[in-house]
Amino acid sequence: MTLSFEHISFRYGSIPFRKSSHWVFQDFSWRLPQGKTVLLGPNGAGKTTLLSLGVAALKPTSGGIRIDGLEPPSDRTRLRRSVAMMPQKIVAIPGFTAHEQVAYTAWLRGADQPSAVRAAASALSRVGLDDQADSLVSALSGGQQRRVGLAQALAWPSRVLLLDEPTAGLDPAQRSTFRTLVAGLPAEETVLVSTHQVDDLSELFDTVVVLGHGEIRFQGSPSDFLALAPAGSVRPAEAAYVNLLGSET
Repeated sequence: MTLSFEHISFRYGSIPFRKSSHWVFQDFSWRLPQGKTVLLGPNGAGKTTLLSLGVAALKPTSGGIRIDGLEPPSDRTRLRRSVAMMPQKIVAIPGFTAHEQVAYTAWLRGADQPSAVRAAASALSRVGLDDQADSLVSALSGGQQRRVGLAQALAWPSRVLLLDEPTAGLDPAQRSTFRTLVAGLPAEETVLVSTHQVDDLSELFDTVVVLGHGEIRFQGSPSDFLALAPAGSVRPAEAAYVNLLGSET
């Protein structure tokens, strides 16, 4: 099960020839590999836009996004039920506990109330927040809120999981915990993790993809990516990244 972008173009701003109109992608095609993929790229490379297009939160100016032959807008609802996304910013719903917020997300995606309640409990257990289920999301730590965001994405059974900058703002220990959670996701689930932090690269990923200015600059195994670093590099991942993107970083 995977996601494909077929000749898509997208820009922010809809008035032709206006300077504020910014093309993020033009005639862009890419197929998300099976397994766990890390999407690297500097801020502004188009990572968040790509994930938002993949979950049908944004609509391309041209081209299409497909999963198992589904293509928005005619199948937009079915597509959204097949792809889940954890956004970069987790917003605490005022007055909601962790369980209520996760259950509400599942309900919005189409679960009935009893199913949403069960799904929320299961998702919170998967991310290790059983003991915080009745705590207000707004009162949780930053790392715990990130786990609530992951639970929201896991609450509905999807075939593709998109995580946008999931470790942003976390300290090293929290980032390690989060990577462990991602590593524990089912092997049959297709997962895409976007990040601008090269040190998020780890052995848990099957594929490394580097995005720059709306174009794929590299796609391959972690070992192939690290091989791009000059011999003797103290930080090979960082060196390989700079070698690919240069001044764009």
